Amino acid sequence: MRDRHSLRRPARVALAALLSLSALASCSSIAPGELNAGTQYGIGTPLTDQDLAAWNIDIAPDGRGLPAGSGDVATGARLFAAKCAACHGARGEGGLGDQLIGGLGTLTSAKPQRTVGSYWPYATTLFDYIRRAMPYNAPESLSADEVYAVSAFLLNQNGIVPANTRLDAATLPRVVMPNRHGFVADPRPGRL
Repeated sequence: MRDRHSLRRPARVALAALLSLSALASCSSIAPGELNAGTQYGIGTPLTDQDLAAWNIDIAPDGRGLPAGSGDVATGARLFAAKCAACHGARGEGGLGDQLIGGLGTLTSAKPQRTVGSYWPYATTLFDYIRRAMPYNAPESLSADEVYAVSAFLLNQNGIVPANTRLDAATLPRVVMPNRHGFVADPRPGRL
């Protein structure tokens, strides 16, 4: 048999829910037709183009979005030793972090090695990833020049560019990666 307190519990829950909904309704002083076009549901502040620019850092395969700057293999080697080698190994062979060099020709083997040189289809993807996510303990802390330099170093270590390479917004998209044609194109309109 239920005691008198267990019978009251559903009624209390229903009353609390009703009061919560009532409170929410009374807090909203903006009618749906009065919403500002820039603030969906009347919450927040409209974003400016300047606000969005800080987040709009993606790089397209064709190089759209690459920033000004440049970097060379030698500078990239020094930066890699200082900021990347602790996780990725002295030459990008892997360690705590992923292996970044080697693996060419292994994608169809029983033990494929997905590295910058074997798997990635575009050099701009390398730049984009380093810029957003590396170093692991301080993402987005590298300057554009530093990202170009580390990219040049890794591409050189994978035998894709020569040791005297200097990359910038014009030269990076022209780098042809070994697996450039290893991906299926997206057939949807507006996709690369």
